[in-house]
Amino acid sequence: MDKAKVIDKTIEFVKEELKNAESGHDWWHIYRVWKLSKHIAKDEKVNLFIVELGALLHDIADSKFHDGDETIGPKKARNFLQSLNVDEEIIDHIGKIIDNISFKGGSYVQNFKSLELGVVQDADRLDAMGAMGIARTFNYGGYINSPLHDPSIKSNLNMNKEEYKKGNSTTVNHFYEKLLLLKDRMNTETGRKIAEHRHEFMKQYLDEFYKEWEGKL
Repeated sequence: MDKAKVIDKTIEFVKEELKNAESGHDWWHIYRVWKLSKHIAKDEKVNLFIVELGALLHDIADSKFHDGDETIGPKKARNFLQSLNVDEEIIDHIGKIIDNISFKGGSYVQNFKSLELGVVQDADRLDAMGAMGIARTFNYGGYINSPLHDPSIKSNLNMNKEEYKKGNSTTVNHFYEKLLLLKDRMNTETGRKIAEHRHEFMKQYLDEFYKEWEGKL
């Protein structure tokens, strides 16, 4: 198995699969997570091949764009990797990364852990923070026609998986229901350092948002 060729073919596959995806979950999201994963992995004792494949395939079929079906992503990844004759043990690991990477509400506890998942999960969560996280949040909020902000709708910090999937909230509430929780859920030291900066940037943004919402200078 030529690992470099597998990575190249995986990139081609993902680009094609996500060519019409919502822009917060498109190839460029995958690209950023892939790059961040490789950066974080430098300081971790991980299988880099699994990290790269996990990063590239982690959102191959995000359940929120497939009527909540969480089985499609792992199936697509498995079928693709089998076509390249990737070892079954690696394929199983990639499937578990896809199954467990996502944030599913403040009260959700994932049922699988690995060093490789930890690296890819940190990279994915970092792309939901900072300037990029702000851009993606408002892009997706517009995509689903979520209210921008409504002071009468309070955020729910302890949603279970089903409540989180329904997403009956506002775009600004999403900061409190997910983005501002991510800093304390990093798996790696590198992820924690990057998250600190991005977390502070989001807090500064929200301070400015509320001033402007009330028409203050």
